[in-house]
Amino acid sequence: MIKTRLTELVGLKYPLIQAGMGPYPVTSLCIAAANAGCLGLCSTYGVQSKEAEPIVYERFCEEAHASVDDDPVTITKKMFRRVFEETKESQGIFGANVMVSTEVLENARMVTQAIAELRAESPEMRERFKVLVTSAGDPMPWGKYVEEQGMIWMHVFPSVRAARRCKKAGVKVLIASGHEGGMHTAWQPVHSMTLLPDIVEKFSDENTLVVGTGGFCDGKSLAAAFAMGADGVQMGTRFLATQESDFSKLWKQMVVDCQDGGTLVARGFVGPARLLRNANSLKHAYDTARLAPGSYVGVPDDYSTIPMDLLLYARECVAACEKGDAEHAIAGAGECAQRITDLPTCAELAERITNDAEAILKGVAAKYVVD
Repeated sequence: MIKTRLTELVGLKYPLIQAGMGPYPVTSLCIAAANAGCLGLCSTYGVQSKEAEPIVYERFCEEAHASVDDDPVTITKKMFRRVFEETKESQGIFGANVMVSTEVLENARMVTQAIAELRAESPEMRERFKVLVTSAGDPMPWGKYVEEQGMIWMHVFPSVRAARRCKKAGVKVLIASGHEGGMHTAWQPVHSMTLLPDIVEKFSDENTLVVGTGGFCDGKSLAAAFAMGADGVQMGTRFLATQESDFSKLWKQMVVDCQDGGTLVARGFVGPARLLRNANSLKHAYDTARLAPGSYVGVPDDYSTIPMDLLLYARECVAACEKGDAEHAIAGAGECAQRITDLPTCAELAERITNDAEAILKGVAAKYVVD
């Protein structure tokens, strides 16, 4: 059994965080991950996708055990209540992933208000629904909220500069996001092997934990994260490809079928996005190179400088993936997809990864002798 500062702080069996991969519903996945002894995270932005992505919205409501006619606050609360009820037996720990960029601040405020009201309902809700993960924006404005709520605060970021902002804001757990990750990636392509040890060296101390994300999927990569000084890892693509995952059967199978070099980067709705390589994503990448070249040279653009048709094409193809339409599908996934070959349960996955990491760490200690 591997114990780390992350498992001790949050109260986990395993030093693993299941990423809250919004706007897609991950409610069933959150429940399974939490029940397995990992930190389960709900995504929260899908509640705003009613007009733009009705298929995603319908699935989000379905997984929340809510009606499509419910208001956003009601849907959000029903989602968290479902997680709370279905993790009671295991006493699983769960949290929320909330995007806080300027474009989605209204949703972030709605979600955080719903969280505050829910956590006021009972001591057990406060005890188990105790993690807030902010992402895709500036953490600084959220410090007072987290302090008032008494939650464990984590923030996902892609650079040393952003980590410095997190430290200043008072974030407890820094989640360093390498460019290997799926879907939303940073404008500047810094991968985990460079980013994670840099963040550990500069910011890890008695008050601040560091977690790696981007490329982590098995015991080998978890052991590598520990060797670089991390307290645990967050995984998106690997948890996506599990039996309990809310993602469509087609999406999961596309991950399992991914071959060597099977991902690429193209323009997504919130910046560059890593996608599984097929005819549709390749077309989108060529269009990105022509119409939004900043995605490949680290120069941010915005909606005023790129055609919306470029973004709408990607959205329609992702919707096709959700519908099971393989001919028109595009699916997001991280580079580690080429190393994923099965669809285990979350419990099987967590046990396998940590057991393998433990064996690897013991083997390294036995194999290499330092005089």
